[in-house]
Amino acid sequence: MKVFISADIEGITGVTHWDETDPSRTDYSTARQQMTAEVAAACEGALQAGAHEILVKDAHNSGRNILASSLPLPARLVRGWSGHPLDMVQELDRSFDAVFFIGYHSGCGMDTSPLAHTNTGALHHIYINDLPASEFLIHAYAAAWLQVPVVFVSGDQGLCDEILRTNPHINTLAVKQGIGDSTINIHPELAVSRIRECAAQALLQDRSACLLSLPPSFFVRMEYKQPYKAFRSSFYPGARLDSPGTVIYETGDYFDVLRMLKFTV
Repeated sequence: MKVFISADIEGITGVTHWDETDPSRTDYSTARQQMTAEVAAACEGALQAGAHEILVKDAHNSGRNILASSLPLPARLVRGWSGHPLDMVQELDRSFDAVFFIGYHSGCGMDTSPLAHTNTGALHHIYINDLPASEFLIHAYAAAWLQVPVVFVSGDQGLCDEILRTNPHINTLAVKQGIGDSTINIHPELAVSRIRECAAQALLQDRSACLLSLPPSFFVRMEYKQPYKAFRSSFYPGARLDSPGTVIYETGDYFDVLRMLKFTV
């Protein structure tokens, strides 16, 4: 069994302020260590459930956050960014049996995390077929395009609620709840323990039920905070301004959506 893990930091236990996500800030070191511990726990759970191959994509900021020496020996780590449209699931392909998202978070425009955003901080809102598009939805659709199910996600409660509405078969673990500009977190060691348990359980279930169904076509609406960024993005082939600050894009191929997002968001 091959397992792919994509890891972000804003949904990691305890992470509450942007300073904790920024490698240039002193608060970052603690967040980085917890991110590493949670990813390592997901790897350990996968191995307990019978995984023989694990590939981890470090998907935050520079892509160079996870302390590789703390991961189990069978895990391989993708660091940095290639520029490929698969982005946070770079190197995922149809040979994998399951995907985990660790440390994921609420999308832009949501009030369920002080760190809510999608891809960058440039957007007020982004919708795919009228669904608010978090990084979870964008990359779960990418996995579905490759016919690989996302079976386990850890992060904030708001994201877990979104996933429950999207596909209740996907296992989730809320390690914190966002309230205004604050978060309420479970103990970091408890988070590590529960991620290990949930990761193993997720692989032992009927994974096919977790696979999202891709719509036959895609209507993407991006509302930018700064109108000039929308104007610039409207020159992407097939994109157009709908109103000042808002760009829309329509296609029947989800890989087109991924390419468009890579170069406009």
